[in-house]
Amino acid sequence: MKHSIVLLALAGAVSLAQAEDTLKKIKDTGTITLGVRESSGLSYTIGDGKYVGYHIDVCEKIVSDVRKALGLSGITTKYQPVTSANRIPLTVNGTVDLECGSTTNNATRQKDVAFAVTTYVEEVRIAVKANSGINSIKDLANKTVATTTGTTSVQTLRKHERSTGVDFKEVFGKDHADSFLLLESGRADAFVMDGSILAKNIATSKNPKDYKIVGEVLSVEPIAIMMRKDDPAFKKVVDNSIKELIRLGDLAKLYDKWFLKPIPPAGAVIGMPLNEATKAAWANPNDKPMEDYAKK
Repeated sequence: MKHSIVLLALAGAVSLAQAEDTLKKIKDTGTITLGVRESSGLSYTIGDGKYVGYHIDVCEKIVSDVRKALGLSGITTKYQPVTSANRIPLTVNGTVDLECGSTTNNATRQKDVAFAVTTYVEEVRIAVKANSGINSIKDLANKTVATTTGTTSVQTLRKHERSTGVDFKEVFGKDHADSFLLLESGRADAFVMDGSILAKNIATSKNPKDYKIVGEVLSVEPIAIMMRKDDPAFKKVVDNSIKELIRLGDLAKLYDKWFLKPIPPAGAVIGMPLNEATKAAWANPNDKPMEDYAKK
């Protein structure tokens, strides 16, 4: 037993040392690894290993500021695709240095990882076929509802099911594209997820007019860049980089670029104006978890 305790203590010490040395790791290797998504509203692929989106642009600015902070002439950026289910483990174990997807900052996750200051405040909504007759959560009774494995929308869905007494069947996509496909193919009557993810998947679908986002806001959630815990030096560089984007008005320009203007690959427009909750988060940059938003 003592031997096991010693081994656990040593493992913890090694893990903590790794967490505190992200900047050193980047300087020694000349490389930083970004966790990226295949089909998020804030991070997605356009093929050939190319990833784009609002959070990709934010992370590229952070990488530039990390390079300057370390006095390097260049940094090689590697892209590691992650899913809702594996993004936290891959951040914790050091595979990913910055997770640049669409991750909700909540108190449970803060036990395992750290978050930068909030870059976007999300509203969880319902997407349906335009001719479905579904207009709110009460209309989901006896319907099949899709959401993505490993997301906070799973808990949101179950909470509303309990509180409203509306009984529906849940099906799960392995990623957001898979969840949207469940709706698109008729295997699900609705897709519950972050509004930006719903809007992006609708805008880039074959027939965007076939879908609509309906009903009440099911949850308000701060979305942020994720990194390893217990690394204050690295977090400071990341936070300062984002705060500078806010101060200069560049984060607002990035938002307009990805939500109000044509986006690759086909020039679709998501069409989501900046909401008041995001404006408030930028006015007072912080890394408060979702639970703090729920208190308001």
